[in-house]
Amino acid sequence: MPHMTAGHLLKVIAIDDQLRVIYEDNIHFDKDLPEFGTHCGVHVHSDKLTVTSPVLMWVKALDMILEKMKSSGFNFSHVKAISGAGQQHGSVYWKQGASQILKNLSPDLPLHQLLKACFSVSDSPVWMDSSTTTQCLSLEKAAGGAQQLANITGSRACERFTGNQIAKIYSQNPEVYAQTERISVVSSFAASLFLSVYAPIDYCDGSGMNLLQIHDKMWSTTCLSACAPGLEEKLGPVVPSSSVLGSLSPYYIQRYGFSPDCKVVAFTGDNPASLAGMKLKEGDIAISLGTSDTLFLWIQEPTPALEGHIFCNPVDSKAYMALLCFKNGSLMRERIRDDCASGSWDEFSRALKCTVVGNNGNLGFYFDVIEITPEAVGIHRFNRDNNKVPDFPKEVEIRALIEGQFMAKRIHAEKLGYKIMPRTRILATGGASYNKEILQVLSDVFSAPVYTIDTANSACLGCAYRAIHGLVAQTSVSWVDVVKLAPEPRLVVTPTAGTDQVYQPLLKRYEALEQKVLCNPIPSHLAK
Repeated sequence: MPHMTAGHLLKVIAIDDQLRVIYEDNIHFDKDLPEFGTHCGVHVHSDKLTVTSPVLMWVKALDMILEKMKSSGFNFSHVKAISGAGQQHGSVYWKQGASQILKNLSPDLPLHQLLKACFSVSDSPVWMDSSTTTQCLSLEKAAGGAQQLANITGSRACERFTGNQIAKIYSQNPEVYAQTERISVVSSFAASLFLSVYAPIDYCDGSGMNLLQIHDKMWSTTCLSACAPGLEEKLGPVVPSSSVLGSLSPYYIQRYGFSPDCKVVAFTGDNPASLAGMKLKEGDIAISLGTSDTLFLWIQEPTPALEGHIFCNPVDSKAYMALLCFKNGSLMRERIRDDCASGSWDEFSRALKCTVVGNNGNLGFYFDVIEITPEAVGIHRFNRDNNKVPDFPKEVEIRALIEGQFMAKRIHAEKLGYKIMPRTRILATGGASYNKEILQVLSDVFSAPVYTIDTANSACLGCAYRAIHGLVAQTSVSWVDVVKLAPEPRLVVTPTAGTDQVYQPLLKRYEALEQKVLCNPIPSHLAK
């Protein structure tokens, strides 16, 4: 079951019926397709805000990876289903008449030659683009404010979200918009290539557009009208993420030897695909501790907020997933390690071990760069009496940083509707997940066991699992049954007895102090 994703790489994974990986490979956009002149798979424009990727680069990468598989002797005839993921929020603009070209592909030629005249926008806006502030303000106004837009779509207006990108193209190039017969997100674009007809957008990726009503899973007419005229027709329908969209295009059967019975299951966004790949269950939380810290949450009853994002859940149509991003992640931890632990992680870990849970009431906020969640900047230290202090002893500083980072994560997760349950697991990944002492603080703050999981290919694996799920979704076979043979995460730490009583009052204090930190005006040179 090959899988496709877009970022700076296109990856493919095939698994067998025991969920064992039997093939994997990738195409590196910059290195393998230098003719497109990208850096990290994108073009950053002169305004530094506009960021795009060439559509034909993605198409040619698909040609290349399938040819590599063919050369290696991969037996395409055994593939029963294909699914995939694309970077969320990117969009592709199909020109009038493209559907006819897509329907009549000659297996004698590679896709990128056949489709070169199919796109009204040659460079697609992608998730890194932040040039749509004007469109965001208009959308929030049309929806009745930022919170109301979040209530409808799961997020306040975001510069990188697809609806705002479409609104910008319509306002700046109305003739280009008029020439566009279909708009795909990156995931549904990739699915369209495999189907040779326009693929619908799935609920999950649709909920990353500021256009979908997340509760009833329909396009919002208010949001569509605020972005561009006739938009619903150009977007097409939305479908459940486990939908079988149809059989594979004859192009692939004739060119590569796929079986005519091979099915295409709805493609989705890379974040929902990662949730599937990590085998999250109700109540679970996945925390990636990297340059930015990211949380994925499985939620039953979401409460959208001005921060974070609520998406539809890729493997349970009645549930949701939430995503929170914290910009001050590993670089902040490394800076405090350098300042307070002589640059040594061993010394940093010893400081966490020799200080008490709750840090004697000392709390800190550590934002070297302007934070996303919450919007604040600077270093702010408070003693047990809530008085601001200029510094902490080194060991206290280290614990204040780590406790503060994890308390913020718990507070903001619960604001979005997350509830810690008796069966909650925390799945940790990223650089800091190798540090057992940091994970112990995480376990204590959340009062839940922490597991580690290899997520190097979580989005890819998630789509391979979802391909199986799509084939059996109409039967009594559940998602849990589908992934039961997949590798289990490894238990690393469990909560220390009694820590929940320490953190419950601290969490309330931390939340109240966070409001104080927010009141500080953001320096003009750091403001958005």
